[in-house]
Amino acid sequence: MPVARESVLAVLDRLSLPGGGTLVSRDLIRALTIEGGTVRFVIEAESPEMARALEPLREEAERALLALEGVEAVHAVTTAHGPAAKAPAMKIGQHPAPQPAGPQRVTGVDRIIAVGSGKGGVGKSTVSSNLAVALARQGRRVGLLDADIYGPSQPRMMGVNRRPASPDGKTILPIVAHGVTMMSIGLMLKEDEAVIWRGPMLMGALQQLLGQVEWGRLDVLIVDLPPGTGDIQLTLCQRTHLTGAIVVSTPQDVALLDARKALDMFRKLKTPVLGLIENMSVYVCPNCGHEAHIFGHGGVAREAERLGVPFLGSLPLELAVREAGDAGRPAAVGEGATADAYAALARRLIKGGMA
Repeated sequence: MPVARESVLAVLDRLSLPGGGTLVSRDLIRALTIEGGTVRFVIEAESPEMARALEPLREEAERALLALEGVEAVHAVTTAHGPAAKAPAMKIGQHPAPQPAGPQRVTGVDRIIAVGSGKGGVGKSTVSSNLAVALARQGRRVGLLDADIYGPSQPRMMGVNRRPASPDGKTILPIVAHGVTMMSIGLMLKEDEAVIWRGPMLMGALQQLLGQVEWGRLDVLIVDLPPGTGDIQLTLCQRTHLTGAIVVSTPQDVALLDARKALDMFRKLKTPVLGLIENMSVYVCPNCGHEAHIFGHGGVAREAERLGVPFLGSLPLELAVREAGDAGRPAAVGEGATADAYAALARRLIKGGMA
């Protein structure tokens, strides 16, 4: 039985890198070929120092692949691709450029879904990354834009730390991780560097991230919004042709108070609300299996019914979700209750023509 390329990549995607991510999620595998039972590939590091540090991982990769059925020999080498990619020459965060009146489409993108919340801490960014991965696993061409300019978290959650290239100083080439084409201003800053901008610069940055990134052909672009109802939300809804918005909330009353404000904002900006998601709905003890509703339960579903808005589903509170996000490997990549919940959410959006 021939060795499948997907099986080889699945093995390599289980090998964690220092600092988070895997050989596959951080896009370090090059020249992968399979001839009969022989597998050959190159691990392309970002610097000679990193290449030397990855030598033990190369040996581990060879051993892991030799255990794969049908593999008879593995030949892997580690190299460095030389200097880091040239940083985009254009200034990010400039004032927005004039554009035609009314919402505009993003070239090559069929649908755009904004994921928002009325307050922080409800897991909106976790939902965005996992939903993007779940949709990609269902065969959709998916993009993920981290529009939380002040607090970009998608690079860590998606296991990416490479600076995007700009071959002409006018366009940005996004990064691909876990089958998702992604972009975040966090990829263009030092990890601890703060963004200290006023509203017009935020608006200009969003305009650039939408219009100057080479997204390619996408079925859906997921936009991870910052919490609240500020400049980024206003700019996106007024200047971009959105398919609609999803609002994430936890079940407790305090979170629902702010979720109602987000829903009211989308209504006033004439952006269709595709539905509500209840995150952290139930916690199941990994030791005894006892279910606990730490933040309450069912509040988002009742609110959706009251407002006449679709309820898209409940997502569990699991330690593995936090660990997966910190490790740069979203829970939707693996198996289990959380991955199943995101797969069901993705199927519902696809079936409803929303993604």
